[in-house]
Amino acid sequence: MGTAEILAKVQNLWMTINLRVAILASLFLQVFLIFFAPIRKRRSAWWITTLLWSAYLLADAVAFYAFGLISKAQINGGTSDSEADAHGELLAFWAPFLLLHLGGPYTITAFSLADNELWARHLLNLLFHLVTACYVFYQSLPNNKLIVPAILMFIGGSIKYMARTRALYLNSFGTLRDSLLPSADAGPNYAKIMEECIAREDANIQPLIASLPMARHHSPQVRAEGEKILDERTVIKEAFFYYEMFKGLLVDLIFSFDERNNSMRFFSSVTAKDAFRVIEAELNFFYDLLYTKAAIVHCPSGYIYRAISVGCIVAAFASFHVLNKHGFHDQDVQITYALLLGAICVEVAIIVMLACSDWTIAKIGTSERHPRSLFRGSTFVEFLLKFKSEDSPLALHILSDRWSKSVSQYNLIDSRLRRWPKWIEKLINARLRKWPKVIEELLGLIPLGELLDDLKSRRVERYSQKLGDLLIDELKRKASFANDLQSIKEMCAARGKWALEHTKTGKGCEILLPFICNIDYDESLLLWHIATELCYNSDTDESTNQHRESSKVLSDYMLYLMIKQPGVMSAVAGIVRIRFRDTCAETDRFFGEKIFGEGKKNMTNEHACQSLLSVPTPRKPATVKGDKSKSALFDACILAKALLSIERENRWTIMSEVWVELLVYAAIHCGPNMHAELLSKGGELVTLVWLLMFHLGLSRQFQIEGSTDHTSVT
Repeated sequence: MGTAEILAKVQNLWMTINLRVAILASLFLQVFLIFFAPIRKRRSAWWITTLLWSAYLLADAVAFYAFGLISKAQINGGTSDSEADAHGELLAFWAPFLLLHLGGPYTITAFSLADNELWARHLLNLLFHLVTACYVFYQSLPNNKLIVPAILMFIGGSIKYMARTRALYLNSFGTLRDSLLPSADAGPNYAKIMEECIAREDANIQPLIASLPMARHHSPQVRAEGEKILDERTVIKEAFFYYEMFKGLLVDLIFSFDERNNSMRFFSSVTAKDAFRVIEAELNFFYDLLYTKAAIVHCPSGYIYRAISVGCIVAAFASFHVLNKHGFHDQDVQITYALLLGAICVEVAIIVMLACSDWTIAKIGTSERHPRSLFRGSTFVEFLLKFKSEDSPLALHILSDRWSKSVSQYNLIDSRLRRWPKWIEKLINARLRKWPKVIEELLGLIPLGELLDDLKSRRVERYSQKLGDLLIDELKRKASFANDLQSIKEMCAARGKWALEHTKTGKGCEILLPFICNIDYDESLLLWHIATELCYNSDTDESTNQHRESSKVLSDYMLYLMIKQPGVMSAVAGIVRIRFRDTCAETDRFFGEKIFGEGKKNMTNEHACQSLLSVPTPRKPATVKGDKSKSALFDACILAKALLSIERENRWTIMSEVWVELLVYAAIHCGPNMHAELLSKGGELVTLVWLLMFHLGLSRQFQIEGSTDHTSVT
């Protein structure tokens, strides 16, 4: 058998099965996304994100391809030129399944926020595919004995496809912002009031402008932790309450001091653990709003459209099951049953997910306030909470975890000590390669250096309650000083100076202020990162200070955000790329001369830090070598020596306070859009801190200090 004959047979086989493979692949991708899409808000691994991204794109592409095959088959009279293919009636029945698949699963409508902005493109696709499905259906008339199940599936699929397009539209920035904006408020009629004032003055009558007293706003007293211990139901109920109150935060709306005080009273009265639990649940609601169909499902109209859709699918299955299937291929009948049963199972799975979601628990909790509620003391909710509460012995982490609870780490000194073999470094560095131009261009398309650097240097630490306690303690302390709009702005602008001037140690930190004040944020972060590493490895006794490990984790986390997540830090990054590269170059040169040049291949971080601290630094590096190089290496050594001169207990307390303030500054200057993007990638600690700051009143978005409800001239 010749090659040409083999290729011809393969081509003929593919022409016979391509539509069947495509439509089953479309079903498989829908099932995969339904069950695995929620994982991305709980896990931050790159391979999970890549896998889900691929499935999300393929789901639509495969459905589009299958639609094209069905249209071509109707024109040609079959799925190919072979006479053994299925009849047009069956093709007309399969087309609505693709509408159903293009409607997408409940668990993911948008992979990123940019997908929401493309709602118009999805609307155009919707119209095109509705017309295509109608054309396919028309081609099968007038002798289509599958007309009833086909119409039912068409109704169910159209509803789901329209629901997805509407969800994308409602979740787009402009639409969401418009829906959350309050009604326009022109305030009291200034022109009329002034006219009355002038008239009274002309009549020699003293005008008096009377108004209701402006509300006095002040920060509620921060109370000690431990006053409340929240169960899981209360956590979800409170999270939903604040989600409803503050979801405008996602689109940069402003809020009143009354709302601020309400939030502060609650978050000041709960433990650090419970505060973070409420924040996690609230961010989970934010995620569902932006990336799923939650906006259209959890409402009366949503319940109605889902009931109609499910009813049509079940009715289509029943209608097809009782139908005489004589004339259809057995394989095609089996595929049709697979599509029908798959659609029913998908809908059942979605209903179960909806029933078990935080939204359902929150809605039931809200309805329980009514005395005649049917859900008071709901046994179903109590049973469900046994699997969702992290303290329950029956807890399933796949249900109870609402973010990755991981804190990524990147350490400069560690990354410069751990080197790849020379042949890998040559592969990474384009200057060392001497390969043909074509190969160089291909390698240039692949970020090998970044990928290998991540493999070599990136670490992940688990979020600990000790770290949460430190963050809550510092934020509550800062909130107690923020009593008005001006002090709030000062707290939001602080990036280390306030922490040094108001340290709990009571010690003067004047020698440390030059490493915070009058320098850029990115330089300050790099200085304190290297200095923290030097102090950490010079002080190995961790038994007596609880802030040492927390300072180290925050230090490595902040450098990770600055270098590996530049979008998060874009507002404060400055020239960090230049400064970081120059610092790495100087570090490589120093280690090359002092460590690797002496034949020490397995040098530990402790010995490397000792070598750096042994360099005499009586003068600032800029006065010795100029300011062309932006390296911060030996400036950080000067800072480390200043820190090491402070008593050990106080040193780590001061450093932890500074790192919390640097994190707070980054969180408040990162836009809501970027925080929302991070929710779809496992979440980040900086996003939790951002929302926690807001709830403790540390946000510039509290700008409505008070209002006069009525003004008149008397």
